[in-house]
Amino acid sequence: MSTARRHRLFEAGFRTIAATGADRWLAPLARGRGVILTFHHVRPEAPGAYAPNRLLAITPAFLDHVLTTLRRRGFAVIGLDAVPDRLAGTAGAPFAVLTFDDGYRDNVEHAAPILRRHGVPWTLFVTSDFAGGRGRLWWLELERAIGRLGRVRLPGTAIDLPAGSDAEKSHAFEAVYRHLRAGPEAALLAAIADLCGRAGLRPGDLAAELCLTWDDLRNLARDPMVTFGAHTVSHPMLAKHDAATLRREVEAGRDRLMRELGRPVRHLSYPVGDPTSAGPREFALARDLGFATAVTTRPGHLFAGHADHLHALPRVSVNGCHQSPAALAALLSGVPFLAWNRGRRLNVG
Repeated sequence: MSTARRHRLFEAGFRTIAATGADRWLAPLARGRGVILTFHHVRPEAPGAYAPNRLLAITPAFLDHVLTTLRRRGFAVIGLDAVPDRLAGTAGAPFAVLTFDDGYRDNVEHAAPILRRHGVPWTLFVTSDFAGGRGRLWWLELERAIGRLGRVRLPGTAIDLPAGSDAEKSHAFEAVYRHLRAGPEAALLAAIADLCGRAGLRPGDLAAELCLTWDDLRNLARDPMVTFGAHTVSHPMLAKHDAATLRREVEAGRDRLMRELGRPVRHLSYPVGDPTSAGPREFALARDLGFATAVTTRPGHLFAGHADHLHALPRVSVNGCHQSPAALAALLSGVPFLAWNRGRRLNVG
């Protein structure tokens, strides 16, 4: 199933939940004690017809709507530091945690003013190489390379696709992305570097363009409402690497952040964060390194049982493809996860 069709089905499901009122009457069964929301980019520009990473960007107006909806629905917005106690304690009003991954400049330019106006705490997970102006935002490199190319070929594979129109470019991106994600990360990075070269782009340049610098982060660290979390050194899919690389990426990323900002770093976000990128080995290392929590991108709400699995916490993505009141209400109700997680409250294996 294509990504576009999958998102159309999701949106139809969200509308059905809203139309039937299931986000209200099923919420007591489906909703957990709280929810950790995931954001990436916040920016006002509308995406073009070719925007395969549009799911990672929401508008400032929709962020404002998210915060207003949380308040109206009785969610207390708390910091990540408070999550372990909230899970271990008695159930009360639902809580929400706001997390932003990677360390993008637009988080400060467009998100931070809205977050301050609402007076809510938030967490920024920083990839240390990105803050240093290097590192590979490969998913964005791939988008830009295909945007410039008229044809996309991957040597040694059957992928040889036209990329003249926006529709062709979107199809080519999806085919290349799926193929490369299934293989070793070194092969993925090499293939995208090759495509960048053919498109007249230099791999590794996007971090300096899009991400906050260490000076930017030190300025942001003056805000007591911001918690900083580790997001590794170079943003690898950790489960695809050996144990030594895993430890170095997680430990060195955290230590660099603490040195640069002069703050403790108690929380970790696994890059990509799905089961192919973070599993029991990664969860155990995060615990052994002393992180208070570590978050995945496995979808779901937080339940009391997560108190025993603080290094495998699920999150709910605020998806740029679904910036609608119906989608947000459904996600906050927990109803979609009854199906997506097949009735399981915990997905920590």
